[in-house]
Amino acid sequence: MEIFGIDLIDVEDFMELLIRFSFNFLIIVLIVRYLYYKTSRRKDFLFTYILISVVVFLISYMLSSVKIKLGFALGLFAVFGILRYRTIQLPIKEMTYLFIVIGISMINALANKKVSYAELIFTNFVIIGIIYLLERVWLLRHESSKRIRYDNIELIQPERYPELKADLEKRTGLKINRVEVEDYNFLTDSARVYIYYYEKDNQIDHDARDYYSSDYDD
Repeated sequence: MEIFGIDLIDVEDFMELLIRFSFNFLIIVLIVRYLYYKTSRRKDFLFTYILISVVVFLISYMLSSVKIKLGFALGLFAVFGILRYRTIQLPIKEMTYLFIVIGISMINALANKKVSYAELIFTNFVIIGIIYLLERVWLLRHESSKRIRYDNIELIQPERYPELKADLEKRTGLKINRVEVEDYNFLTDSARVYIYYYEKDNQIDHDARDYYSSDYDD
């Protein structure tokens, strides 16, 4: 049955879309929900990654049936690859996961009949395996940072670093790993410093992490 020359449904193509979409969605959920979210606890990125994956997959799959030049395909990937929020600076780890989500979605959508299902499954699970090794087995801990304005400018001297670190820990309630002084202003007796800490060491839950993730700009 056709409507305006377009098939109402092509059972074979629709089933292929359904299978590919389900497989891609399962892979993305495994990566984002059970690997990324377990360590970062960022609900905003969890929401973003899943929706970006769905949109990228569907766009790529729909365009795969249209004859497009390689340059256009690479340009499309580049557009998705540079997506970022304008209100915040995207951390390198979140940027890496964004690249992974986009890459996997495009692989699963654009793989043609020359690529067997075994090869496709192997490719996806190799990526999952490597992420699992980095996040869980090798225990690469994520070091969070926070830029704050500091008013006790006397403690920014290098020889008083232990006192500076202790004072910041007392004020923030965080177990700080290291401190870096960005700049200071003697006219206002203030300095801008970066504090670095491990969330697991401080037992920060997801609500507290969202609270500490925002920067206070001048």
